Amino acid sequence: MLVDSPPPPRTAAAPAAEAEAAAASRRRDVIRAAGLAVSLGVLVLAALVSLAVGAKPIPLGQVWHGLFAHTGTDTDVVVRDLRVPRTLLGVLVGAGLGLSGAVMQALTRNPLADPGLFGINAGAAAAVVTGTAFLGVTSLTGYVWFAFLGAAAVSVVVYALGGSRAATPVRLALAGTAVTAALNGYVFSVELLDSAALDRMRFWTVGSLASANATVVAQLAPFIAVGTVLALALARPLNALALGDDQARALGTRLTTTRILALAAVTLLCGAATAACGPIVFVGLMVPHAVRTFTGPDQRWILPYAAVLAPVLVLVSDIAGRVVTRPGELQAGIVTAFLGGPLFVHLVRRRKMAQL
Repeated sequence: MLVDSPPPPRTAAAPAAEAEAAAASRRRDVIRAAGLAVSLGVLVLAALVSLAVGAKPIPLGQVWHGLFAHTGTDTDVVVRDLRVPRTLLGVLVGAGLGLSGAVMQALTRNPLADPGLFGINAGAAAAVVTGTAFLGVTSLTGYVWFAFLGAAAVSVVVYALGGSRAATPVRLALAGTAVTAALNGYVFSVELLDSAALDRMRFWTVGSLASANATVVAQLAPFIAVGTVLALALARPLNALALGDDQARALGTRLTTTRILALAAVTLLCGAATAACGPIVFVGLMVPHAVRTFTGPDQRWILPYAAVLAPVLVLVSDIAGRVVTRPGELQAGIVTAFLGGPLFVHLVRRRKMAQL
């Protein structure tokens, strides 16, 4: 008669090793939390500099006066009515792009994924050029709604072409690439045939915060807020997806639900950000990679860091654009391309991204 042998007794070293591992994990979490607090401080500093620096430099004392003791002077009007909306828009757009890039990279398990991979930027541009050329839309408020609806519609189309419930990261990426190519061809054709539409689109397509106002900020904020909450709530399921579909399913992750919610978060975040100021490149691609250098692969930390540090990059780019060509300015989308290109090449060489 066979008798099951008892499990081997646990040695005294096993609990000690587990306790040491738990203590190391807590130390890492403390360091990450401290780094996030520092990042928030850097964001606050960048926002203050954004309020003070421009074609007309304003001392911080006058910035404070314009914010909290507004008396209607020219300086107060510049601070409150021009630079505050512009700075808030930069924070919202940066957070949207950073979070959407991090979610897309986790969802597709593709280190080169960015918010344009699913055709969201192309969908927004196609909707805006349609409204401009055929429906007479000329205001930035109109651009916002057309661009957002275009981004949302393209996300649904890409998900359907990618296989809906049977969608995989590769299928979604291929579908997004195909839709982007088709929509870009449509946009270029309309602009070539309608010079007025080309003139109106030229400013939007380079990515700019210069047209910010309180109305646009108020329209953008709810979409970014909902998308941020949704993205942060997906941190654990996205961590499971990183292990592969089979492992994620074994851990109880609902793959279809997670992918649908992730697409919804990306659409809300990137669609709204692109609608407000046009496509700003490299932010959603570069920031999540930079963040991983000190957070590791845990989405519970990558997402909050990306939401804080991406606005820093957008604000710094906008500030640099205002200073370099003063009294004129370079648009933020142009500056992020100049800053992001070399930095991203350095990051690729150092992190060996092809092996990720």
